Amino acid sequence: MTYAQSILPEFDQEMANTRKVLERLPDDKLDWRPHGKSHTIGWNANHVADIVKWLELILTTPSLDIAPVDGERYQVPSLASRREILDIFDRNVAATRTVIAAVKDEQMNEIWTLLSAGKPIMAMPRTAVIRGFVMNHIIHHRAIICVYMRLNDIPVPGMYGPSGDE
Repeated sequence: MTYAQSILPEFDQEMANTRKVLERLPDDKLDWRPHGKSHTIGWNANHVADIVKWLELILTTPSLDIAPVDGERYQVPSLASRREILDIFDRNVAATRTVIAAVKDEQMNEIWTLLSAGKPIMAMPRTAVIRGFVMNHIIHHRAIICVYMRLNDIPVPGMYGPSGDE
């Protein structure tokens, strides 16, 4: 079994679960946050939609510098509606899925590096980066959105079975 064959079923399931969460976001709650130190629902939703694109970058580039000395610092998108967030999420999922399907197994053990101002933050094999830095990261922020939804009486969708709202 190739790497692509092993990861695509999980990718598809997690992206479908993530989309179910994003579909329930009300536009009038995107600026809501539970605490002054917390990000908003909208920030988390934008971040989730964008993290998907990172997987494509991890498979097609040797590194990413989030704060290049001579360039612009990485920023989470700031789309202001559920429709815009879903559109970028869907585009990122489709593009990333295509790249995953085409990846060669020998690429997966190559080291990929996350940098800030040219200094390494982490360097790991692509397989580890995809699992820990992308898939788990998406699930983490998706869970934050679900907690925020619950705190706002927005029905939380079931993902691995029914939720308390179903």
